[in-house]
Amino acid sequence: MATLSFQQVDVFASRPLKGNPLAVVIGADELSEQTMAALANWTNLSETTFLLRPTNPAADYRVRIFTPERELPFAGHPTLGSCQVWLNSGGKPKGTHIVQECGAGLIKIRRDGERLAFAAPPLLRAGDVDRDTLKRIANGLRITEDAILASQWADNGPGWVAVMLSSRAEILALQPDYPALAELKIGVVAPWNAATDGKDAQFEVRAFIPTRATEDPVTGSLNAGLAQWLIGKGLAPNSYVAAQGTALGRAGRVFVEREGSDIWIGGRTITCIEGKLDVAGD
Repeated sequence: MATLSFQQVDVFASRPLKGNPLAVVIGADELSEQTMAALANWTNLSETTFLLRPTNPAADYRVRIFTPERELPFAGHPTLGSCQVWLNSGGKPKGTHIVQECGAGLIKIRRDGERLAFAAPPLLRAGDVDRDTLKRIANGLRITEDAILASQWADNGPGWVAVMLSSRAEILALQPDYPALAELKIGVVAPWNAATDGKDAQFEVRAFIPTRATEDPVTGSLNAGLAQWLIGKGLAPNSYVAAQGTALGRAGRVFVEREGSDIWIGGRTITCIEGKLDVAGD
């Protein structure tokens, strides 16, 4: 029986319990992949991560990221949450930026005051969405095809395809038909109207995961892909705030900023639980 340090943090949280929770196991080098997968399935959070010694000398630490069903090469809120736990545990970066090693390669992370931010990794799939896929998305979201103002593949690992609607009210009213979406992971974005929605954010985002028939509360990987699309196409300014989780009673806030060739995706991470975790030997 191995006893490991464990933290549960709330990522992209405007205040405690209003972001996206993440379980982080510290010093998990001796755990097998099977045990990691079983533990992630047991926590039943959107992701559970495992902090490990880096294998790349340029990295400060390594992380493996698991959903209850599978391992991911990259995900955004696990990146920021894992980094916060690494720092909480005494981690000190070698250089100006913190460098995380994960399945997608090396990810740069920086401190932005009370927030952490990661540099969006390259998209694995971008470009136009074909007509048949758009029809499936519209059918699965229970909207008409002409309600989709723009669309783009925005996959940086998890498989996101993104669509834009016209208003915050329209996006918050969505009640998806998950079986109709099949394997597609759908990100939906719509602009806020400052006059009616306020100035706390400029966009509303929702993330639907049909394989689990669930909505993700606040999603760093999706927001990274969205930012690369929206800023790149001139649909968003170089700096903006996205709200996510509203429909779930959360109050997630994602801070986006382009600097040079990098797009930084940031937010607050709040530690909610600390303790020890007993894991059966492999």
